[in-house]
This record gives sequence, C-alpha cells and structure tokens, in this order.
Amino acid sequence: MRENTSTPARGALGATTLRTDRLILRPQVVADAEVFHQLWSERDERVPAHRKLNAEGHPTVSDISAHIAGEESERSDLLSVQDRATGDVYGYCGLVFDGNGAEGEPEIAFELLRSAQNRGYATEAATAVLAWAVSAGHERAWASVWEWNAASRRVLTKLGFVDSGQDRPASEHGRNILTVMSLPPMNAPSMGRKVHPE
Repeated sequence: MRENTSTPARGALGATTLRTDRLILRPQVVADAEVFHQLWSERDERVPAHRKLNAEGHPTVSDISAHIAGEESERSDLLSVQDRATGDVYGYCGLVFDGNGAEGEPEIAFELLRSAQNRGYATEAATAVLAWAVSAGHERAWASVWEWNAASRRVLTKLGFVDSGQDRPASEHGRNILTVMSLPPMNAPSMGRKVHPE
C-alpha cells in the first residue's frame, strides 16, 4: 500500500488546468453556465427529480452562473471540458470527495453534451482526471452509474472500473451501480493519453 499522508485538500483539482491531446480541462467560469444548463435540459427522464429542471425551469442559466461565481461556495473539483482546437465547452469532468465511495477516496464524475458524445472525449477527460488523482496520492477511485446508462458504463469499463459488489438499493429510477478502480502507483506506466498539468 502506498503511504498517503498529504493528499491535496478539496478544491485542489478545481484550481488545476489539465491538457490532453484534444481537450483542456480547466476551472469553471461563469460563461460555462449556458452549457451546464443545456446538460440539465438533456438529462434522461429516469434521473431523480433533483437532477432535472423543475417545472419553473430551475436551475436557470442565472442560477448556475451565480453558483459558479458564488464566493461563499467551495471551489468545485469538477473541471469544464473544452475543445483545444475550437474552444467549445462540452461539459464537465472531475472528482467528488463527499460521494458514494469510501471516506477520503474520490468519486469521478463526468457529463458531456449529447452532441459531444461517442467521440472518446469522456474517456480522454476522465483519464486525465484519474492521472491527476494518482499524482495526488490517491490509491482508489469510485464511480456510481445508473444501470440503464450504457454510454457511461462503457466509459467506466474502458477506464478499468469494476462493480464494487456493494449493493445499492434499486428505486423507481433503476439500479445505481457503485464501481471502483485501483489506481496505479505514480511510477507505473502512464494511464493512456498524454496529460499535461499546468
């Protein structure tokens, strides 16, 4: 087991910019709110109500902008995913430290616009985030995914996540699977695509 006595505090990833061959993963800015609002509007009808726009259309673009700009909120560890060539923002990818995994171990989260899916962007972005997690001293990462979300399950399988075997109670939204991945040591071969942290 790797000794891990100085993992970065929550918000450390959110202060980082990562570059891959095709993408820039950078801190969120207010201008990203339009894209994030579109993500809310595109979500599958099977997700829980708190993950969908409500009858009044909230959160609005203004709500999301205020959340990003809010000085009182902690810096998000979810980075905006931007195309290096065009500058287009496709969604977000990052880590959650109060998610469904073991205490102190990060859970990866990603969501891209439908128009950006099936191009390998989610796998590329998540690979960069996991490489950062390795450099930060984390030994495992977690991910929760709806059983019906075939696209995200394919991404997690490509990355090396496996079913943790921890039963998650089924609900009217379906079965939520908790997956886990052992991260390679820092001196192990690269996790795939080149990543250039700044």
